[in-house]
Amino acid sequence: MITLGSLFLLLLQKQPPPMSTLIAPSILAADFANLQRDIEMVNRSDADWFHIDIMDGVFVPNISYGMPVLKAISKHANKTIDVHLMIIDPDRYIKTFAELGSNILTVHYEACTHLHRTLQAVKDEGMQAGVALNPHTNINVLEDIINDIDVVCLMSVNPGFGGQSFIDNTFVKIKQLKELIVRKGAPTKIEVDGGVTDNNALQLVQAGADILVAGSFIFKSSNQLQTIKELKHITR
Repeated sequence: MITLGSLFLLLLQKQPPPMSTLIAPSILAADFANLQRDIEMVNRSDADWFHIDIMDGVFVPNISYGMPVLKAISKHANKTIDVHLMIIDPDRYIKTFAELGSNILTVHYEACTHLHRTLQAVKDEGMQAGVALNPHTNINVLEDIINDIDVVCLMSVNPGFGGQSFIDNTFVKIKQLKELIVRKGAPTKIEVDGGVTDNNALQLVQAGADILVAGSFIFKSSNQLQTIKELKHITR
């Protein structure tokens, strides 16, 4: 005979365990002269994703790397490839980035005239669709589209360059975004990009972040594998 207590326990057992925080090293901070070495280091590490920033020098005041470098990274990477487009008119390249091995493609809200159409185009190519918000952009702009977004990337520095100082208002934005996600019943994950270190990682997770992008903090450390391991441990 099944009692209410045993039924409750059975339901609990069927619930998926809470997802641990994902760590996504930002390859923008890697050593470009030894890129394969750094890619293989991330492969061996406790990191979960590769975070790849594509910059065009127009949307942001910097140029990073383009399709040939992403193709080379995809050849050696054996973890999720999270591509962050800091470019104008990203729709032109959606199919190309899918063909180059992107698993997640994030576009900036500020760069998309027809965001819903862009997100659907990303999903039609078999990728998860992400939306990035600059530090000045209010969470409210996602009110009507949050259920169509797999990942929201909150920029916690002004986009364009690595090694910048973390913007403290990000904690407020994470909480506001989490409230919106819960209220709408959306499956969306929250990613934080910029200035992430061991000094703020736990507080970011406690505020509601699911994915932490870390660049300089990882690649400029003396022991990158240990730094990733410690960052992963902090957020558990």
